[in-house]
Amino acid sequence: MDLDQFAEDGPADDAPGDASVCVVATQPDTFRRCREGIYPAPRSYRRTRESFEYMAFYRTAPVSSVTHYGRVTDRVEQTRSEPGPMDEDDWTALIEPFSDEDRVVVFRLDDLVALDRPVANDGNGVRGAWYCTVADLREASTLSALSERART
Repeated sequence: MDLDQFAEDGPADDAPGDASVCVVATQPDTFRRCREGIYPAPRSYRRTRESFEYMAFYRTAPVSSVTHYGRVTDRVEQTRSEPGPMDEDDWTALIEPFSDEDRVVVFRLDDLVALDRPVANDGNGVRGAWYCTVADLREASTLSALSERART
């Protein structure tokens, strides 16, 4: 389990409650890159065309919970083998296991904010992208409760 919520130097959970959020599933390698400020998605994924202010991350391991969110500061399109935020190792680890696409949208993120209370998996986890508000994240204690508030 992360101890971010106990750290005194992390960003405050002060986003407006009505701010829009895209919740996505991340494996450990992807979440590591989110912490470094980028989240890549194949261009064909609908989330690359949706409007939202923040991204929240359901971590498949080691916690099986939505633990963090971050403000989206930019969206950058990148084609494989061209300069951009992702290097070849990123393509191999973050895109190839899920898609054979050569174009992505890289969401640039502010420092991630740890939720005071993670949204725990009580069922099947997050598949695809869910859209909700920051208040929904703060109020839901389980993914089932969040799914009742979110749209997919």
